[in-house]
Amino acid sequence: MDDKTILKRISELVDEEHRLRADAQANEVGTDEEARTRLRELEESLDQCWDLLRRRRAARTTHGDPDAQGARPVPEVERYLQ
Repeated sequence: MDDKTILKRISELVDEEHRLRADAQANEVGTDEEARTRLRELEESLDQCWDLLRRRRAARTTHGDPDAQGARPVPEVERYLQ
């Protein structure tokens, strides 16, 4: 996956997250378990994508191979402090 594809995926995930949150505010929906689960999945996927993009950029900066980077598992990415 190249940087452009990752950025496109991030944009898609953010758009979906915004739609879910807007629907929840406008209609007071989205507070059910299904919507909360989907929002959590979106947040986890976004964290994975951002992590992958940062590592690809770091590899490029240090003359490494960005294509050698792969998405890390959610539990690993979610343990990072921000």
